[in-house]
Amino acid sequence: MDINYSALPLTCQKTIPEDYRDIMGHMNVMWYTHLFDQATFAFFETFGMGAEYHTQSGSGSFALEQHTRYLAEVRVGEHIVIHSRALGRSIKRFHFIHFMLKDDGQTLSATTELIGTHIDMSIRRTSPLPAHLAAAFDELLAQHNRLGWPAPVCGAMQP
Repeated sequence: MDINYSALPLTCQKTIPEDYRDIMGHMNVMWYTHLFDQATFAFFETFGMGAEYHTQSGSGSFALEQHTRYLAEVRVGEHIVIHSRALGRSIKRFHFIHFMLKDDGQTLSATTELIGTHIDMSIRRTSPLPAHLAAAFDELLAQHNRLGWPAPVCGAMQP
């Protein structure tokens, strides 16, 4: 199946620096987490839940679950891009996946699938997504569902 990742939002890109190298000679797993975290915040911006929303609303988001697959090693000097896809949501939670590609933009090096939740920061507890965020996420989800290829989910996570 031919997958066009570029049809998804570009949420991170970076050329891997020397200090990301581990003793195995490739990018250490902590940097995958770091880059996927940067992609998460950029993905949140695509449906209006960015830093400005968090600051102005007194709301936030917490990660609840994550599943990462390492498919092809990433080495120092290689350029990576991350594209992100909405997978589903409930009243309080959202499900999404990131695709890390390297070099030519066609070699899938890793994926991470996540469940996050909306938080009322005044009580630090889950809270429903406001209607405008839910609608924006649903619009993005509808776009991504029309891509013509299923997301490679782990099957154990539900929003």
